[in-house]
Amino acid sequence: MVYGLHETLEVHELSAFKTVCLTKSKTMQALISDPVLKAILQKDVDLTTRQLQELGNILNQASSSQEVKQ
Repeated sequence: MVYGLHETLEVHELSAFKTVCLTKSKTMQALISDPVLKAILQKDVDLTTRQLQELGNILNQASSSQEVKQ
């Protein structure tokens, strides 16, 4: 699939935002003593990590399609 430049930039923006969310969740985990809240944050870290991997795959496909296009 060929992605437009605006689509690639939007995925990049989402990746940047999710990276900030991941950093915040990991940082807060170290400060939290409640085990239930820690478990919620760990689920968020796991989910966000998977989402960032998927977004990375999309960005790799987009850059590959741009190279073929040129």
